[in-house]
Amino acid sequence: MTSLASPLPDVQSNQRNLLPLKLALVIGLAALADWLFWYQRIGLSFAIFAVALFAATSLGNLATLGRRRAATAVAIFLAGLAPAIEELNTLSSFLAVAALAISVAILTNPQLSRLTDGLRALIDLLLIGPFRLIGDAVRMTNVRALALWFVPLLFSAIFVALFASANPLIERWIVELKPGDANSHIDLARTLFWAFVLSAVWPFVHVRWRPRKEPTLAAPPVASTVPATPDLSNLLSAGAILRSLILFNLLFAVQTLLDVIYLWGDAKLPDGISYGDYAHRGAYPLIVTALLAAGFVLAAMRPGGPAEQSAVIRPLVYLWVGQNVLLVVSSMLRLHRYVQVYLLTGVRVAAFVWMLLVAIGLVLIVARIILKQSNGWLVRMNLISLGATLYLCGLLNFDAMIADYNVTHSKEASGKGVNLDLNYLYSLGPQALPALDRAHLLQGVNVGACGRTRLLGIQAADMASWRSWGFRSWRLQRYVDAR
Repeated sequence: MTSLASPLPDVQSNQRNLLPLKLALVIGLAALADWLFWYQRIGLSFAIFAVALFAATSLGNLATLGRRRAATAVAIFLAGLAPAIEELNTLSSFLAVAALAISVAILTNPQLSRLTDGLRALIDLLLIGPFRLIGDAVRMTNVRALALWFVPLLFSAIFVALFASANPLIERWIVELKPGDANSHIDLARTLFWAFVLSAVWPFVHVRWRPRKEPTLAAPPVASTVPATPDLSNLLSAGAILRSLILFNLLFAVQTLLDVIYLWGDAKLPDGISYGDYAHRGAYPLIVTALLAAGFVLAAMRPGGPAEQSAVIRPLVYLWVGQNVLLVVSSMLRLHRYVQVYLLTGVRVAAFVWMLLVAIGLVLIVARIILKQSNGWLVRMNLISLGATLYLCGLLNFDAMIADYNVTHSKEASGKGVNLDLNYLYSLGPQALPALDRAHLLQGVNVGACGRTRLLGIQAADMASWRSWGFRSWRLQRYVDAR
């Protein structure tokens, strides 16, 4: 037993000794990513960063490198990187990331001997790994108070940043709180970028593999040379969740109150802030806020977790989810008022649909908690909602709806808003023909025979053969024939 357990202190000692080097490597990689990517077009810089990350992995994990498999790992990494050097696109970047993760697993994972081990390694590096930085930091500091307050303060800072980007009033308050202009150079978006890079590269530099679970008979415990995954229970303990929900509800109450006063109540805004800025600016950041909130609730109220049965935490969860639903509804109202001024597009219709699905998802989260259902039930219900929404969207004639709305609410028809964008109507295809005919009757609108003739030609081609026949096109053809 002594010989089996003796390597463990050496490995732990090596981990502690290499910690300053790993921290330096991670910070250096973040600085390199900032120089390569921040407000820069990405191409060869992606491959350069991948090579630097591979080198940092090798340097930070010298004690656990599989030198016999080094040639295989390097070959896989270079082969996966070649398409990204040839041309960086979605596929080549995916291949490069996958090759990097596989090569790192081959180099540093002694348990890698079958396909399931490889898939498990990829999950460790790419899905679980980015969330390890906080847990590792807590484990290294071993301060319980930090664990209880880290998540509440971190998420509160993120929510404040999102609210500031969405709400000019909150942004002004934050600016006015600064003592002079000493901190005016701080870029919050850049800070979040650094946080993302640090979290993404940490599992590659500080490699830690979960031990393989083998179905064996009970046996005396044997010390493992692979460090266990850090305990994250303190980060989402009942105390940390309670502190988080109190802070989050207070922060969201400020945004909710401002929306009730200025967005729903049409109160007069302070000087220097236009109603258009307030109403149109924050739709998308607030949706991101609601999605982050939903993720936190799922993690905090996981089945069997410490907060699920708490009589204090559950009402706070319901209150916070309710505020998030109101936040999504306010985002929809913001987008609606933006559309009232700048008319409708396909992207804005998709945004409305997406916001509706987010609101439904938030309500389903509350239903899961109240009904004590599993996360599998929540996934199924969301898939049903998504399927029903997509089916309904498949039946709706969005091109005709968008064209009709834009003609009806254009400046030429209503006297306010923006001028009708005929080029966009032409891009919608033949289904815009009825709306174009209505626009032809409006004063100051010259539809133009060329554009209409082109759409009629597309429609005629669609109806020329039974193979391209569609019921929607047939109904449009009846309209064209009648005119």
